[in-house]
Amino acid sequence: MPTIFTRIIEGELPGRFLWRDEFCVAFLSINPLQNGHALVVPLAEVDHWVDLAPEINTHLMEVAQVIASAQMKAFSPARVGLMIAGLEVPHVHIHLVPMNDLHDLDFANAETNPDATHLDESAVLLRQALRDAGATSVSD
Repeated sequence: MPTIFTRIIEGELPGRFLWRDEFCVAFLSINPLQNGHALVVPLAEVDHWVDLAPEINTHLMEVAQVIASAQMKAFSPARVGLMIAGLEVPHVHIHLVPMNDLHDLDFANAETNPDATHLDESAVLLRQALRDAGATSVSD
């Protein structure tokens, strides 16, 4: 059975995509810890990040860095936190969370019913920041 992320990638479930290339996608979290919380997800269903092919791992980190730079521009946080937790969905995903405090990374604070308009606005801001930086794999 495909993971929820594969179902989003394949368009079976909606997603607010920021990035798509031949190896991965990035989209906004539906339960954001902070405004602009994004996930970088490989197309291939790999359960644990230590099992990723080294070249895919490298690519995911490169994309994460590009997305995080866009988050810095769009939201002006003190930092962008990066986490690979991997317990909630058996498909590798990198959390990128604009943050001003360590508590901003606490999953207990995730929004369970975020405003759709607010998520859409965040996606627009991030896509524009990516385009402004010259990214060529920006999703619409």
